Amino acid sequence: MRLLKSRTARLRPVAGPTLVSTVASGTAAATTLVIARGAGASAFGQFTVVLSIALIVTVGMLTSLHYVMLQELPRAEPGRRAELVATALPATLAVSAGLAALGLLAAPLLTAALNVDTRTLAFGLALAASMTVNQLTESFLRGLKRFAFVAGLKLAIAVVYLGAASSCLLVLGIREAEPYLVALIATNVAFAVAALAAVRVRPGLWSARLARSLYRHGMYVTVIAALTGVLFGVDVIFLNHWAGPAEVGVYSVYNGFPKRLLGVVFTDGVGLVLLPVMATMDKALLMRRIARLVPAVAGVTAVFSFAASTVFFRVMGGEYPYSPGLMALSALGIGAHTAFNLYSVALSMDGVRGARVLIGCLAAGTPPALAVLAACIHRQGLAGGLAGFALANLVLLAVVAVAAARVYRSPP
Repeated sequence: MRLLKSRTARLRPVAGPTLVSTVASGTAAATTLVIARGAGASAFGQFTVVLSIALIVTVGMLTSLHYVMLQELPRAEPGRRAELVATALPATLAVSAGLAALGLLAAPLLTAALNVDTRTLAFGLALAASMTVNQLTESFLRGLKRFAFVAGLKLAIAVVYLGAASSCLLVLGIREAEPYLVALIATNVAFAVAALAAVRVRPGLWSARLARSLYRHGMYVTVIAALTGVLFGVDVIFLNHWAGPAEVGVYSVYNGFPKRLLGVVFTDGVGLVLLPVMATMDKALLMRRIARLVPAVAGVTAVFSFAASTVFFRVMGGEYPYSPGLMALSALGIGAHTAFNLYSVALSMDGVRGARVLIGCLAAGTPPALAVLAACIHRQGLAGGLAGFALANLVLLAVVAVAAARVYRSPP
């Protein structure tokens, strides 16, 4: 009873900010839907391609320093916290600038491989840089336990972005992707500036030794993020290469929006209670319980995704035709994806051992998953993309389930 009261007391101070943060993330997700509805499938497809490029590049720019900050800042002494922030920020800015410059220099190769023009690639790199500073500065605030401030700031930025997107559609009638990308980049930068003003960075505390330590700390997470970033972002790249922006836009409504909505519910909602429990539970027991829960988690997620689609597809318009068969494929893939993510999160709670297991699973499962995904999209376009996403996640889920069962067997 005392343990339950103690956990309740620890959760109460973050319950309000968590609700506000969930609303903010939901507002941001809704803004994406507004852009899809108003701009049309082709423009939204271009928006999605740029976002997919940015999500992959962000892994290299960020190199998991936001994850390290969330671990190190809460347990560091006050003076040490200032040094951590003053080291992480310039290091990340330098890496981001270097990668962006390399990306532009390699534009002839990258644009041919991605089937985009140089302007689209440049937008992807700029968006990646803005997302990088956004995520890093948010980790500063969360690491310093400024939960209420970061939640309020996220909500304010999300409302501003929704207002800007709505004005572009309803007042100016803009049906091109670039103004919405500019608005997204600007809101990311605005969040970072406000966060840095609250943190008060002291540049003189920069430490090269500490920078090397931070990058070593985040190595395993960076490898995992790189593998998953490519694996779960390349579907859009494949589809853009073989089908075109319009099909990318439709695919994103079928697959991207429900997946993002469920991610919001898990990250800002369920994760608040689930992650601390995972961190303290016996890992062999945890993996056995997850193995039993996976069918139910995948099934409930798939049903929720399918049911939710009947609501938001009604407001999307004729450029996004609703097909129960296609949505069933999408729901299957999202269900398997959620179950795989559950295993991923559980393994990440086991430190280096769990990270190594997950990296091994990704290394083994990624080649066949990508081969299946590419073959399906090349042959069937939109429908192939949805089927390939489902099959790829089923492959990964099978690999990680078998590996977890073997590694985390209880001693006889």
